[in-house]
Amino acid sequence: MDTANLTREETAARSAAVAVRSIRVELDLTGAPDPGNSGFPTVTTIDFDATVSETWLDFIGESVDRITLNGVDQEPRHDGARIPLVGLAARNIVVVEAVGAYSRSGEGLHRFVDPADGETYLYTQYEPADSRRVMACFEQPDIKAPYTFVVHAPSGWEVLSNQIAVGTQHDDARQRVEFAPTLPISSYITAVAAGPYVRVDGEWSRGAQRIALGVFARRSLAAHLESEEILEITRQGLDFFTDAFASPYPWGKYDQIFVPEYNLGAMENPGLVTFTEAYLSRGAATDAQRAARANTILHEMAHMWFGDLVTMRWWDDLWLKESFADYMGAHASAAATRFTDAWVKFAANRKAWAYQQDQLPTTHPIVADITDLEAAKLNFDGITYAKGAAVLKQLVAFVGEEAFFEGARRYFAAHAFGNTTLADLLEQLSAVSGRDISDWSQAWLETTGMSTLALEETGSGTVELVQTDPRPHRLRIGLYGRTGDRIVRQGQVALDIAATRTPVDLPDADLVILNDDDLTYAKARLDERSLRTVEESLSIVEDPLARALVWSSLWNATRDGELDASRYVAVVRTHAPAESNIGLLAGVIANAAYAVRHFVVDERRAQEQRAWTETTWTALQAADAGSDAQLSWARALAGASAYDDLHSVDLRVMLDGTAPDGLTIDPDLRWQMLTALVTTGHATTEDIEAEEARDDTGNGRTAARRARASRPDPLVRSAAWDAAWDDLALSNDHLDAEIAGFRAGGRRDLIEPFDATYFERIGAAWSSRSIELARRLVIGLFPATDSLSLVDTWLTENTAAPAALRRIVIEQRDHLARELRVRGARKIG
Repeated sequence: MDTANLTREETAARSAAVAVRSIRVELDLTGAPDPGNSGFPTVTTIDFDATVSETWLDFIGESVDRITLNGVDQEPRHDGARIPLVGLAARNIVVVEAVGAYSRSGEGLHRFVDPADGETYLYTQYEPADSRRVMACFEQPDIKAPYTFVVHAPSGWEVLSNQIAVGTQHDDARQRVEFAPTLPISSYITAVAAGPYVRVDGEWSRGAQRIALGVFARRSLAAHLESEEILEITRQGLDFFTDAFASPYPWGKYDQIFVPEYNLGAMENPGLVTFTEAYLSRGAATDAQRAARANTILHEMAHMWFGDLVTMRWWDDLWLKESFADYMGAHASAAATRFTDAWVKFAANRKAWAYQQDQLPTTHPIVADITDLEAAKLNFDGITYAKGAAVLKQLVAFVGEEAFFEGARRYFAAHAFGNTTLADLLEQLSAVSGRDISDWSQAWLETTGMSTLALEETGSGTVELVQTDPRPHRLRIGLYGRTGDRIVRQGQVALDIAATRTPVDLPDADLVILNDDDLTYAKARLDERSLRTVEESLSIVEDPLARALVWSSLWNATRDGELDASRYVAVVRTHAPAESNIGLLAGVIANAAYAVRHFVVDERRAQEQRAWTETTWTALQAADAGSDAQLSWARALAGASAYDDLHSVDLRVMLDGTAPDGLTIDPDLRWQMLTALVTTGHATTEDIEAEEARDDTGNGRTAARRARASRPDPLVRSAAWDAAWDDLALSNDHLDAEIAGFRAGGRRDLIEPFDATYFERIGAAWSSRSIELARRLVIGLFPATDSLSLVDTWLTENTAAPAALRRIVIEQRDHLARELRVRGARKIG
């Protein structure tokens, strides 16, 4: 077995034999600004008890130079992932002196040099198992300890960790910062950041408790930080969670830092939460973007309790933190901030991720069977996040909101600073609600798949609510009709169902919504009369949550091949320009563009693409000046124009400075428009160079790389292909740029020659690249063939390939099979 891929069984045995008293980590980052330094010195001191004579530490880096155990030098043995420790006593102190490697993949200690000013920025990202790239450690969530970090860095840099600095020494060239010990935490949520970050301070207080707040970003992004709004959301969240959980925020300070080339949306390191810079718009931003940022801020804040204070024992119970945080992000947004429609976007967009994941052959229960770290890495998915959150919403409907939160309070009180499993949470929820939650858990947490709900008339003239894959649901059926120029809810029927068929007595209605208020997790179909109402009148349905549920139903039916893709896109063309909820609009635009490119039958695709491009142009012209809708349609036009050059001249006019009144064409939108022109052959390398000179930033250089790789030239696409596979110096973002350029415009004629080569290369890439970069290659370059024969041959011939790699390939195969099936392709094998 690859010793870097830790298994559940061996880590369980280690945690049973080892108890850590404290960990001290000293990092020398003073050489980070010198690109000639590929690594950094790291010294880890671990004080631990043991009931066995030998165990191991985890470390991945450039070298292990010295090991002392209980004061005695040991042979510095290291297989690249593990450091064996033998001759253990009842109590031990081990010191490991090593050299870690600066990362360009976003794993471990990532180093970024800002082309805007040449400054160097560092930050760590560990989940699930990359703290071992920075320090020697017991890399598993159920070995918690107090951590003390000491960091040497250039003078003038901000140096941050989970706790406050308690001692600083410095001269003109360097500084040494020692941080207070943390409370007991797992290795994967420790954190360090260092660099000339801009800092904005704030404070939150509740009674005698006062929490220092900090917001950080690179200097070149300081103008886009929007710290006032970020601090406001932070204070609102701390107010909400302190009351909801009846447990004071335990981590001393609350810093939030926006970092470059980040692999995730955010990470819940206690006291130092990291966020992707994508949440900092370099120009115009829609309210939906700000709502998404607020949701993520609150999601990560919920983790301070769900995940950090109480942590799952192993990655099987990843849902114990992610499902709850996903639920709480929406709940707290709606309850405590100005973004009161958070559940609207959740219903239409977030749950779509869950529905898609849950229909894959690799779907898994929310409480998953995670045998090793590679499997854990891939389970940060739509099941663990969005389905888990949707199911928790059903649980709240089942036991009541007060019982749900009281169960959470008792859970925190019983297990603070400890590790738990499913049974620990169910015990508290059952006790407080007075209901046996075990049957509910079995139906929702420990099984896969989803129900599909539909109305069906019987031969006797009655109506039955039919569900496939039966589960217990507490739901409401909404009955909608016309009132003046609006469609409003005129009645509602609440019921509990569990059987395959349930007779229902429903009054006559123009539109019937089977999961009204979105209480449960199920695909709900529209009956034919409701579908006709939607086609005629969707944009005048008054309630945004009802519209969200209708949009979701239409999209699910299209993905399942039950609603013709052209019919779906026609509904979008008719009603999306009048959609007033910007969160819904953004999701609908994305789905329509995807449907045109993947689900419309081959012989109609060009026609539908032309109609969609024209829709984006017309909607842009009609949108109110300066509105979020105007910006959304401008982005949609740029996206559509990479596939259809109908408005290439208009894009050039906008790039030259003549834009619709009120439209801000910020650097990111400029790059999107220019890349569309490059992809369709209406812009040149000289245009790219000029734009890069105009936007000589990290984002600008990445966008320029993507634009160059998007040129419609076989040699250019071949070069992008080679760079993606072979250029090991590419950062995570630059790898994405090469992949996106290679696939730009859906030009199969330019990339089809590489289909077979893909399957020849993925095995070696998986074994030689980090899992993050290998995953991007395997997903991003999967060929969109008109047959399943190549992928099926690979799966047949590679049964012994790593399970995580096979899972990704199987999922990509399923996406392709769905597209071929929905399009009615003649060749499917």
